Amino acid sequence: MYMTQALHRSMQQRPDAEAVRYMGRSLTYAQLGSRVARLAAGLRKLGVEDNNRVAMFSLNSARYLEYYMAVPWAGAVLNPVNIRWSAAEILYSLDDSGTSVLIVDDNFKTVGAKVAADCKLIRHVIYAGGGETPAGMISYEALIAENEPLEDRLRRGDDLAGIFYTGGTTGFPKGVMLSHTNLVSSAMNALIARTAFEGCRTIEVMPMFHLACLSVINTVFLAGGTHLPMKSFTPQDVLESIAEHRATDVLLAPTMMVMALDWLDQNPGRAAELDLSSLVVLRYGASPMSPSLLQRARAAFPMAGFAQGYGMTEMSPVITILGPEYHNEECLANGRMRSVGRPAATVEIKVVDAQGNEVPRGTPGEIIARGPGVMLGYWNKPEQTAEALRDGWMYTGDGGYMAEDGLLYLCDRIKDMIISGGENVYSAEVESALMSHPAVAMCAVIGIPHEKWGEAVHAVIVTRPGASTDLDSIQKHCRELIAGYKIPRSVEIRDALPMSSVGKVLKMELRKEHASYRV
Repeated sequence: MYMTQALHRSMQQRPDAEAVRYMGRSLTYAQLGSRVARLAAGLRKLGVEDNNRVAMFSLNSARYLEYYMAVPWAGAVLNPVNIRWSAAEILYSLDDSGTSVLIVDDNFKTVGAKVAADCKLIRHVIYAGGGETPAGMISYEALIAENEPLEDRLRRGDDLAGIFYTGGTTGFPKGVMLSHTNLVSSAMNALIARTAFEGCRTIEVMPMFHLACLSVINTVFLAGGTHLPMKSFTPQDVLESIAEHRATDVLLAPTMMVMALDWLDQNPGRAAELDLSSLVVLRYGASPMSPSLLQRARAAFPMAGFAQGYGMTEMSPVITILGPEYHNEECLANGRMRSVGRPAATVEIKVVDAQGNEVPRGTPGEIIARGPGVMLGYWNKPEQTAEALRDGWMYTGDGGYMAEDGLLYLCDRIKDMIISGGENVYSAEVESALMSHPAVAMCAVIGIPHEKWGEAVHAVIVTRPGASTDLDSIQKHCRELIAGYKIPRSVEIRDALPMSSVGKVLKMELRKEHASYRV
């Protein structure tokens, strides 16, 4: 398997089909392939050799798609930059990976130039913006215009395709090494599960530096569909883009879904004008979606089938899929909609105890997975690689259990589990109860120090527009749904939660803030 394989196929089989539509401009597969081959030639002319790392520091764009194809075409290795990081974090990732070329857009040309100047190995900065090329940088478009198409270097299989730095939700970023087989095999799972399909028109609004979006990108290439990149997320723009481009599918984080639904509620006139009936599949991921939020979403998009993906960067990223067949009233009533689904077609999973022994169905433990999507390892971190990869299995650090019918249910990150008075409290279970409260829009549950119980359950809540709540109301609501020892002992109301770039709540930041907090 190789990253550019699907592009080659579409260049041959559907050269005149629309590959990309972005900001009023459209490219066919023949045009996209030509630009990719010429950009790859430009990179080689700059001295990029096989296995050299090339970074992209940019918002979503059509050029980002070209980067994802041109770098492997040139035989090099991808290293997308997290746009939410500080300059110090970016500098760390570029130095750690030994990146030699950095591509920047208009939004990050200034900070990109400063970071590049401090990097040990960066030789060239390529400007992929719309204005005049800054001094000391190389024009992206000139590289394409001035070079003849390069023959694909055809690196494949276990060859390194990219280094993807983790988002830092559980500590300082690590470079996850993924191969061509890792990335392509993982993307195939959506086609096998029929949550993606030939001829799709896919909104790509999750940050393109993140593997969740790259997985979508690879799936669209495999399907020969049309890419509809969006520079960044706003609820109005996404909804209007679905209607304007007759988009068939989109991947959203639950936090994005909340904002989209709130916008529809707050703008009923404009919402009534939008024809969203083209949307066939609405995928969600990055974090669980509560049953109450799912009900709101299904009511707002009655024509769409819903699908959830659970995964992690180290698995390229897909582990399980919960397809549209589980998003109905029956599965809402019997609880199956709360699961994260079954192992994807190319994945095998087990739930194990601390010694690595598989536990009985219904018993919580750590989720481990294996298959062609398992990472090669962590860049320059052999000890952490050995800890995560054991006998071919990826130890995810996620807690969960498998039901008798084979569906997998998440409990929590192992590190997020709260131990209060000797009892294990899974924050995800408490958060699910909180999200059914009519005033709660978003929430996060953490353990905070308690002199008697060791840890106490603490809830951080963002209320819905115009709503309010307090500790008494929250506790009364939870008492009907969960055991007493799981009920929050304290509640904090905020305007927003600290979030990663893909909508994950940064509980590590919340725990830091509450390290000395006492109930």
